[in-house]
Amino acid sequence: MKLSKTKEDLYNAYFLKEELAELCRKYNLPATGSKENLLENICNFIENRPVTKRTAKKNSNFVPSLDAIIDVNYRNNETHRAFFKSVIGEHFKFNVPLINWLNENKGEKTYREAIEIYNQIAADKKAGKKFSIGKQFEYNQYTRDFFRDNKGLTKEDCIKCWNYKKTQTGSHKYGKEDLKILKLI
Repeated sequence: MKLSKTKEDLYNAYFLKEELAELCRKYNLPATGSKENLLENICNFIENRPVTKRTAKKNSNFVPSLDAIIDVNYRNNETHRAFFKSVIGEHFKFNVPLINWLNENKGEKTYREAIEIYNQIAADKKAGKKFSIGKQFEYNQYTRDFFRDNKGLTKEDCIKCWNYKKTQTGSHKYGKEDLKILKLI
């Protein structure tokens, strides 16, 4: 994989997280974290800015409870998943709005408040409220949009269209014009 010349080139292209991590390793940059962290590392490198290594401090003794303040070193891990499942139920799944809220409120809010937020998000989703999907979930959004508009097409058709779309610069949102790769338009 080739290193882009500009930050804009990086943000307009689609990369798997593994590809970004490989690029980071190639240039001796920190290769862990989210896709956004990896993109930031590469952009800093391209722009000759310092690249700082993030270190997560682990608190293996921390046990979440309803009235406990969200751990300042909060991570979406099996300990937290088990806690949320024990309170909310087996149907619990981390979702982006909850994860964002948890990260924004580390060391300030309680797990009880996090559960209230989770329930509010669930109610909003049930009422049809749309939440924005982060760049790291572009493929998932593309797939949803593809099948919403093309009920008779297959997963293989969707993958062919996605593989074409992700090579294009700019938006990676599904559009009817993507079907040209299938010779349907």
